[in-house]
Amino acid sequence: MATFAYVGVSGEGKRLEGHIDAGDARAAVSGVRGMGLTPISVRESTRVAKARIPNLSLQFNRITRKDILFFTEELSTLVRAGLPLDRSLKITAELAPKPALRKILESVLTDIKGGKSLADALAAHPKQFTKLYVNMIRAGEAGGVLNVVLERLTEFERSADELRSYLAAALVYPVLLTAVGLGSIGILFYFVIPRFASIFDDVGAEIPPATAVLIAIAGFSTTYWWVVLIGLVAAGFGIRAWLETPSGSATWDSLQLRIPLLGPTLLKIAIARFSRTLGTLLASSVPLIVAVRIVEGIARNRNLAAAISRIADGAKRGEGVSRPMREAGVFPPLAVHLVAVGEETGRLDSMLLQVADVYDKEVKSAVKALTAVFEPVIILVMGVLIGGVVLSMLMV
Repeated sequence: MATFAYVGVSGEGKRLEGHIDAGDARAAVSGVRGMGLTPISVRESTRVAKARIPNLSLQFNRITRKDILFFTEELSTLVRAGLPLDRSLKITAELAPKPALRKILESVLTDIKGGKSLADALAAHPKQFTKLYVNMIRAGEAGGVLNVVLERLTEFERSADELRSYLAAALVYPVLLTAVGLGSIGILFYFVIPRFASIFDDVGAEIPPATAVLIAIAGFSTTYWWVVLIGLVAAGFGIRAWLETPSGSATWDSLQLRIPLLGPTLLKIAIARFSRTLGTLLASSVPLIVAVRIVEGIARNRNLAAAISRIADGAKRGEGVSRPMREAGVFPPLAVHLVAVGEETGRLDSMLLQVADVYDKEVKSAVKALTAVFEPVIILVMGVLIGGVVLSMLMV
């Protein structure tokens, strides 16, 4: 048995919270419903952890996509339970885990009480609520199906969060290996090699060319480290300025998709995001051309954005979606064929979501394969570098 902390709403709209013992989360939810409450949040109790670090959330107050997912889930649950929107927002604001999120939700609630729609109130905070999010809410309000749209938004945010978490977890080990390898090389250059250099000077032995070059590099980097640092910072700013130019960003976006092994994976990530976003918008009754333009606006790759723009132009001419996708030459044949089937059967929205699921799985498989290749490569490269440094010092 475990203890679960729950927050629920009674039939009169009163917010109640407490703890319940149950075998698992599903049993805890059933227990809360058995008390005549609509469960908003049921989580395993973390009272011990909170007692040890009571203000941890205050140290990480930046609003993330996980916080937006939390807001969407809670608001969806309350609206689906039949509570008025203002009451639902008030409860959600009280449950917000971060003061920054609570402040934004209180601002949204104030705007709604002042006569604004939920979409307009959320649009006042573009850093937290994307154009996609706002337009889906607007479509839900216009069609009187806000509860349905919130459920779809919850599914969308949850799927995107799962993919982000998987990618982050997969990159942890390669990044750690690289950091350890670079740290080891830094220790050799800044501490070990200078000691050996002083020993060679004292002995007066003839130094091989490879060792001399290594000692010279270590001496330069130790003495003129600030020059190296300034050079790296200047290079970073220069690359960033170049990427902000239209030609620079277009060139970089094109190069990304051509990188062996990595390029196809990045394309699959982009296709999955495009398909899920467009499918979710269409399922929420957003008009096709408007939905495509929204997806174009949030595309991170300029080549893909240009291809999506061709889809919008083709849709205006009555060509549908699959034909412009095929002519764009960016989208994989599988995605084009599945979208064509969706158009033929009148189920374009659900077929796009299936395309997203297919490419999400392919992305996970591709990332797993990439890490399986990169990890030994990183180990080999770092081993050769460190081994070369050590060997050059032992040649004397």
